Amino acid sequence: MHEDNAGFPHQIDHIISRKHGGSSGIGNLAYACILCNRYKGTDIASIDHSGRPIRLFDPRRDSWDEHFKLDGPIIQPLTPVGEVTARMLRLNAAERVIERRLFQALGSYRKV
Repeated sequence: MHEDNAGFPHQIDHIISRKHGGSSGIGNLAYACILCNRYKGTDIASIDHSGRPIRLFDPRRDSWDEHFKLDGPIIQPLTPVGEVTARMLRLNAAERVIERRLFQALGSYRKV
């Protein structure tokens, strides 16, 4: 979601948290909406359905289109990285889908 539609200013997220040895250099920072930043916290990975650890999406090295597809208001994960990221960040929680649908209807939702 673009910051103009977020209701709150976006926050700076450490892709790999300082707790895990990440730096505060530009290559490890990303702009994140407050909800995504809160849900991610200091996590750098999650467990997939088979119990394997899978890293989270890294906006500095990953292509959104490789890992996700927008299907109406739903963000469809295309890869294991997309799956764990969508789950961890609750990208398709009911309230977020409703919000996305509204912004799409208003013509103000765009992928950033």
